[in-house]
Amino acid sequence: MAGFATGAGRPLQGRGGSPGFRFALYAILSIAFMIFDQRFNWLERAHYVLQAASYPVELAVSSPVTAWRWVQNSFATRDSIEAENQRLRTRLRDLELRSMRYDALAQENAALIGLRNSLPPVAQRWLPAEIVNIQLDSLRQRVLIDRGSINGVTPGQAVLDDHGVVGQTMHVGPWSAQVIFITDPEHALPVQIERTGLRTIAVGVGDATSLALPYLPANADVHVGDVLVTSGLGGVFPPGYPVARVTEVHKDTVQPLAHVRAVPFAQLDTDSEVMLIWFRHDSPAAPLKEQNGKLTRGDRNIQPLPAPAKLQAPPAAAKKSAAPAAAQKPERPPI
Repeated sequence: MAGFATGAGRPLQGRGGSPGFRFALYAILSIAFMIFDQRFNWLERAHYVLQAASYPVELAVSSPVTAWRWVQNSFATRDSIEAENQRLRTRLRDLELRSMRYDALAQENAALIGLRNSLPPVAQRWLPAEIVNIQLDSLRQRVLIDRGSINGVTPGQAVLDDHGVVGQTMHVGPWSAQVIFITDPEHALPVQIERTGLRTIAVGVGDATSLALPYLPANADVHVGDVLVTSGLGGVFPPGYPVARVTEVHKDTVQPLAHVRAVPFAQLDTDSEVMLIWFRHDSPAAPLKEQNGKLTRGDRNIQPLPAPAKLQAPPAAAKKSAAPAAAQKPERPPI
């Protein structure tokens, strides 16, 4: 009995696979999942379903904040509402004047470069969205908005506020979308210095109040106070949208690159609403998207033009130039 008990107490050999076998099995499954995701976008579909399922939970978590804001708005006094209304009316008149001036400048510019028709506005449609959840830390600068694919939102769509560029949509669900800020460490935005036109890339550093320009050489013409605007590259934003203002420039003769920091114009840490923008594809200022190094669309109406004919001198001028030549030619002596 003792021997039987001792034998029963020993661990049985051969139960389960060896560690090497389990590692090989997990490695094969991981490679298979990566192949399926690369060819069939399987993980994006799974993320779409999970985001749709988690949206009610995130909405429930943010409900107390929304309810408190509604109570505060309900008990606001009439005087404060009238003052806010007057301020908004004044701002609206200012924006209308700026818009009329912008349209006049656009038409004048179109006439100067020889266009027959005035350029249409770049922005075709816009949609306001409310921020329902935020995730702002040193590793991720992202928010969740209450607009999704049922509202026409697509991944990679431009997001702005009333001060400047906010970011772009990243993951889009049926009722919500995730927006990555321009200050996220994984985000890079093609920009240019408005004063000189020098193009570079603004990279997020994980701080809602700071952007880095790590690719400017030490001899670059950049100064504190320079305004950064979108360059139109990258296929998301058209050129000319305000991005940030340079606040710090350090140049070292030993280092080949300058240390430049800028502050975004967008109020990333206080915004409660943002705007989703759709651009006109028929506008020359619209951003161009590319895939695998090639543009996804083009304009077949733009074709090579014939070279202008060479100007010839008028006949009168030709006779005048020929007369002095004939007078200077010596006469041939008679034979």
